[in-house]
Amino acid sequence: MTGSFISAGTRERVRGLATPIAIALGRLGLTPNALTLIGFAGMCVAAYAAANRKWAIAGVLILAFGIFDLFDGALARATGRTSRFGAFLDSTFDRAGEAIVYIGVGVGALAKDFAGGAILAATAMASSFMVSYTRAKAESLGFTPGTGMANIGLAPREVRLVILAVGLMFAGVDSGDRAINLWELAAPLILITLLAIFTVVQRVLHVRSQAKEG
Repeated sequence: MTGSFISAGTRERVRGLATPIAIALGRLGLTPNALTLIGFAGMCVAAYAAANRKWAIAGVLILAFGIFDLFDGALARATGRTSRFGAFLDSTFDRAGEAIVYIGVGVGALAKDFAGGAILAATAMASSFMVSYTRAKAESLGFTPGTGMANIGLAPREVRLVILAVGLMFAGVDSGDRAINLWELAAPLILITLLAIFTVVQRVLHVRSQAKEG
């Protein structure tokens, strides 16, 4: 019982769909590590858009480059170029890309005199990083080896990015009401924070159960 919105089977099917596109990108001369860096660059552009209150553009870019993140691992597996350094680089830039997007959202909120939005962006980032930390620490200690921890919890990275992207796109709709627009921005940040905290608790309990079995 993983308690995740995304099953392991769904992950495998999505990876299968990503493989042909990844191979096509590889034929253009791109390496898995290059795709990782391109994905990070795209998230930086999304963060810049958010900082300039181009919420809808930021949301579209987050979705696009969140999907793009599938291709580096798919290309590495398809071409036999998987490596520990590549996995390390991918994980590192995934975290950095997510962080810079939240910073962009916070800057954009402050520029719109919505300090609460900046605070919520910070809490969403902090709780999201705890999700990643619990996975990394658990796997380093030998709990749920491989990528098993990715399947534990309601809000892994891909779920958080979809929530954020959809929320930003709604916030980008000109409602003609400043307050409604700002609360449309706050809602996904609150949801991400709550789901991420719940995911951390799920992962702690999962590791606790494995520790007892051991």
